[in-house]
Amino acid sequence: MAGITTSCASKAMLSRTAYKTTPCFSCLSSTVSSPITARFGGGPRFPGNDPRRTRKSDSDEDEALDISSIRSDTVRLIDAKQNMVGVVSKREAIRLADDAELDLVILSPEADPPVLRIMDYNKYRYEQQKKKRGQQKKSAASRMDLKELKMGYNIDQHDYSVRLRAAQKFLKDGDKVKVIVHLKGRENDFRNIAIALIKRFQNDVGELATEEAKSFSDKNMFIVLVPNKAILQKAQEPPPKKKENSAPAVNEISAGV
Repeated sequence: MAGITTSCASKAMLSRTAYKTTPCFSCLSSTVSSPITARFGGGPRFPGNDPRRTRKSDSDEDEALDISSIRSDTVRLIDAKQNMVGVVSKREAIRLADDAELDLVILSPEADPPVLRIMDYNKYRYEQQKKKRGQQKKSAASRMDLKELKMGYNIDQHDYSVRLRAAQKFLKDGDKVKVIVHLKGRENDFRNIAIALIKRFQNDVGELATEEAKSFSDKNMFIVLVPNKAILQKAQEPPPKKKENSAPAVNEISAGV
């Protein structure tokens, strides 16, 4: 029994000794493989030191800020006032950005040498997004919507007038109008009446629209009218100011002696 106890104790001592002296290779591998990045130069930065430069994780960083991707030793630098500094070393560009407490942004990575600019990148992105939203609003305002108006070949005068007024309103608002006359079954025998109805509708719209497309060959006969820009612009122009009536000229008659 004593021998068994002694052997167990020795194994326990050996296991404790091995545990104390065995290094943690998983810890070492994780320590060695952890990346160290320095986007602004001068060693790694921590978000807590400068809250204005707080960014997302390295995997989510914008490529425009990845200075390590620049392989050239020299760059063409533009300062914060958009003045051309010229060709300087990459280290000097990083130093100037650090001194100005601004970001060093890559503008043209494929140029020789690459073009970099010192700026507040957050402000720059905000202005670009604001500009983009403004352009989208302008394009949306200039985009034409297609409005459809459907009629039967035997439409009565009241319904015809309602659709005509609607078409005129849509055209004045800058939208296209598609007038459709659908023929069902035996109504196809009245094709000529439907064609005459569409032509009458176009004539009643008048100069307010021009014809873009039409089709009288199918059961769904239609014509697409687009606003006449010249007429619309003329209608939107303010009326000319009337000239004030000047006092009538008095004819002076000189009597010769």
